[in-house]
This record gives sequence, structure tokens and C-alpha cells, in this order.
Amino acid sequence: MKRRNFTKNALLGSMAALLGTDIVFGAHMPSGYSPLGLQDPDPFKLFNIDPQLVVLNNKPWNIEARAHLLDDKITPNKFMFIRNNGLIPEDIDAASWKLTIDGESVQQTKTYTLAQLKSKFQQHTYQLTLECGGNGRSEFDPPAKGNQWTIGAVSCATWTGVRLRDVLEDAGIKSDAVYVGYHAADIHLSRDPNKEPISRGAPMAKALQDETLLAFKMNGQDIPIAHGYPLRLVAGGWPASVSGKWINRISIRNKIHDGTKMTGTAYRVPCNPVGPGEKVKDEDMCIIESMPVKSLITYPKSGATLNMGKKLNIRGHAWAGELEVSKMEYSIDFGATWHTCPVEKPVNRLAWQHFSASISFPKKGYYEVWARATDTQGISQPMLLPGWNPKGYLNNACHRIAVKIT
Repeated sequence: MKRRNFTKNALLGSMAALLGTDIVFGAHMPSGYSPLGLQDPDPFKLFNIDPQLVVLNNKPWNIEARAHLLDDKITPNKFMFIRNNGLIPEDIDAASWKLTIDGESVQQTKTYTLAQLKSKFQQHTYQLTLECGGNGRSEFDPPAKGNQWTIGAVSCATWTGVRLRDVLEDAGIKSDAVYVGYHAADIHLSRDPNKEPISRGAPMAKALQDETLLAFKMNGQDIPIAHGYPLRLVAGGWPASVSGKWINRISIRNKIHDGTKMTGTAYRVPCNPVGPGEKVKDEDMCIIESMPVKSLITYPKSGATLNMGKKLNIRGHAWAGELEVSKMEYSIDFGATWHTCPVEKPVNRLAWQHFSASISFPKKGYYEVWARATDTQGISQPMLLPGWNPKGYLNNACHRIAVKIT
């Protein structure tokens, strides 16, 4: 009996820790019962997202789109991928929200309310491409640990906010500043208030770019809670982990920021190529900065069927981190030959670009349409998986769709 009571009390204690509070009358719960507070809510209703999105993880929430859902030139909120490292903040009050600028290399620590940020500084709007550094991780072999993203952890929404540069300069930047690091209100999975789920940053050069925003609107509306309401950092072209959500503090550092998930193997790749499965020392890993050139066929959906003699019209997007895409090609013979197709200029720097093509097929049968982008430095996407790395980052292999001609 004592052992049974001990086990039940331990279980109640564990559930209370997950709920963040005591379970009143928990002793009366039926054996094997799970409180509603621990049962997963419907993420599609919770976040007002399309039910065709794919849930990869629920603690924390990690949800991706499918290629054909990303066909819009500007990604709608309902198709935006969700990548969290901790629990979404609770009881957010935008009216009392504050942002503090501090650190070793700030002239004076300053705090701004959200209203002050909006009124004191000029507002800017950009379309900015955000892609998870692990997008495409599922293709790595041997497998890499982490959420097994396929191709849907990318988006290009319209972001409105104030330039981070303007706020940092208002506080004052010392001459020894080399990096910024962000801190946020999200909750560590353990609910330990002394632990941060993630605290990353960027070199000053990135922080001071025109397009690096402290954003409070996404596609013309308040940023949805899952994407960082009421204030987030948006640094397009770099891994989306640099674009911290629920920001309440930014530190100007006199060294590379050393916050959570800035060290070890997190968002780092081997400085030099390694063999599949090879262990790499932490000191031999380099921080990911600009994302590589990549493209995505968004129409038609893979598996399309077309009558012989008809042309297949395809379209999609391409992006290249800090650079532009200078050339777009497609192949229907597994890369034996490539055909160029039009690619539009970006609306603004760091926005993705749109391509289209009209394709003829020589006879009936099964085909694959492959897409390949080339950036302004002449670097093209690899046809298949690029070099292996321990965390499965930066997979920019050619996207392809299946087509049957009948």
C-alpha cells in the first residue's frame, strides 16, 4: 500500500510539474486518467493553420507545410511553418511589453515599450525569406537527430516593424561591439525559469542591415502567437533560429554571443567536409550564417497526371540567403540535360524569387521534373544530398516532383 501511494504521489507530482501548478483534488482522479490540461490541443484550431500542414512535434510545437501549399508569392499565415524550441509564453500583455537593450557594448541600457518602438522609430515593411536550418534533414543518411523536416520549413511573408539598427543606435553602440544576442519570453520545456530554450544572435553587420527588423506585424496583421507576438526579430536569409520570437531583451556583445544553442553543434556545420557519420569536435564546427541557394516547385503537386501532347506548366520559388538567384533551370531526364526558365527579380533584398516554365514531354510514361537554382556567385544546387553533417543542416538538394504522362 505504501509503495502504491508513493507511486501515485510521484505520478501526481510529475503531472503537476507539467501543468505548472498543483492538481487540486488530484488524489481523487481515476487510475490511469490523464488530465485534460495534459492532453494535446488541436494545433490547427489552436494556431488557425491549414489542416494539411504536418505536425512533427508537439512539445515544443514544430509544424511544416507541404510544397504545394507554398504556391502563394507571399506565404499566408495559415501555411507558415512553426518552429519552436520551448513553450509558447503565457499571459502575454502587449500593452505592458518591454524591450531592453543591454550588454557589454551598449552605451546605456535602455528599455522601450512596444508603443514607444512604434512611435519613436520609422516603420518599414519587407518580404523576407525564413528557412529553418534543418529544413530537409529527413534526407540525411545516416540520419541526423532532430525534427525530420522534409521541404516545408520555409516561408516568405511580409514583415512590418522598426529596424534593429535604429534601436541599437538610439541606445548607443560601443566601438568594440561584434555581436548581438536575443533573449525572449518563451518557457523552457522543463519550466525552469533560469533556463532559456534558445538565445541566439548575429554579427553586428547582420544586425545593422536595413532588412533586419524588430517586427510586430506579419502580412499586415499582428504577428500570430505561434510566430512571436507581440515582438520578434526577423533576419531574412539566415537560419530562422536567428529570428527570435517573443523578444524582450537584446544584448550588444563584445564577443560572439554564447547563449543557449549558440555553442557546441547547435546550428553549426563542420568547417571542413567530413565523412557520413564521422564525429566532429565542437571547435571544428562553424556557425551557420547565410543560407545556401535553393528552390521549390510549388505547382503542380507531385504525382500529377497529364495527357500526352499537353504541356505541363510549373512554377515555384527560389532563394539564396544573402545573395540573389541569377539562373533557374529544370530537367526531365534526371539531370542529364537542363533547360533554363525565367526567374523574377526579388521584390526586395532577401525575398524569394518566382520562376515558371512550360514543359513538353517526348512520350508516355513516368517522369520527374527537377528544379535547380544558381546564385549570383555561380553556385548551383547539388542534384542530390550535399555533404553530410552531424545535425542535418543545409540540405539544398534539387527539389523534384513526379509526373505521369498518359
